[in-house]
Amino acid sequence: MLKKKIIKLLVGTSNKGKFKEIRGLLPKNLEVFSTLDLKIKSPAEYGKSFKENSLIKARYFSKKSKMICLSDDSGLEIDILKGDPGIYSARWGGKEGNFVKAMNKVFKELDKKDKNWKTKKVKARFICALTIYGPDQITINSIGKIEGHISNSMKGKNGFGYDPVFIPIGKKITFGEMKAVQKYKMDHRFKAFQKIKKFF
Repeated sequence: MLKKKIIKLLVGTSNKGKFKEIRGLLPKNLEVFSTLDLKIKSPAEYGKSFKENSLIKARYFSKKSKMICLSDDSGLEIDILKGDPGIYSARWGGKEGNFVKAMNKVFKELDKKDKNWKTKKVKARFICALTIYGPDQITINSIGKIEGHISNSMKGKNGFGYDPVFIPIGKKITFGEMKAVQKYKMDHRFKAFQKIKKFF
């Protein structure tokens, strides 16, 4: 366990949307850096789960920066696609990380599985694995999930990633249509963070 609260932190992501959301969850008095600030390139993600990839990134960035690192690995699982895109969520956007391309791929794959999918509730969930890793090799993990279904079209310009195609349970609008403050209080990242916030 950590001997004292974290006051300086590297957030292990170069994704600006993800960094903004994580920064919003962290205490305001924390000194926070992104991997872009320190010009550290991301490692190869060879893990078989969100948790493994989150640890790979946290350990790598911590060793490169000699700082405590909080890394996130997250993505969208769709039941009818046997859990895809899953840990490959970002990779479905290609080298340039184009999520419009990724969401169109989701629609294409769903069309292949079931031509009438748009008239049904296609079950899906967002999963987030967070890992804190420090130079003294302390490792803390947490997982957050939010269930929902896939929208039949891209809706909303807010958020990032697959937010415009995901409708959480109990809501009629996508994450992409929600105000940030509404989404941040209920999503998978928020749920994962609740389990580790005591360390900050």
